[in-house]
Amino acid sequence: MSKKEDYISKTEKIAAPICDELGFELVDVEFVKEAGTDYLRVYIDKTGGITVDECEIVSRRMNDILDEQDFIEESYIFEVSSPGLGRVLKKDKDFKRSIGQEVEVKLFKAVDGVKEFNAFLKDFDEKTLTLATDDEVVHTIERSNIAKINLAVHL
Repeated sequence: MSKKEDYISKTEKIAAPICDELGFELVDVEFVKEAGTDYLRVYIDKTGGITVDECEIVSRRMNDILDEQDFIEESYIFEVSSPGLGRVLKKDKDFKRSIGQEVEVKLFKAVDGVKEFNAFLKDFDEKTLTLATDDEVVHTIERSNIAKINLAVHL
């Protein structure tokens, strides 16, 4: 397990029971470097959406535990946030929740000459996603070929 994966795993073990107790969903945890700064981000949600105050509650509860356990060697900025309207889909629970919804898909390798498209998520299994475009063309895409998939946002 890489250092990054270890940080994420340990953070999930801290965040999950706090989220469960408060009735929130732990959507994702990431440890990323942006513009030379490390960020530890915890994404939470609930039916109807999460508020800034609810993010602050989780942040305060987690801060003390993170400081006490001190398992992250690098200095970092800790954030608790909503996954946003265009939330990234990574896990089976994300795909299950999003069946029937429009998604934006970016592929590593083009399929039928296309690397980016919008479609509706119809089904999934451990290796593939089944997507249907507006013109009802059905595509079965290997999950390993998906660079990024997130909910489509129309403003």
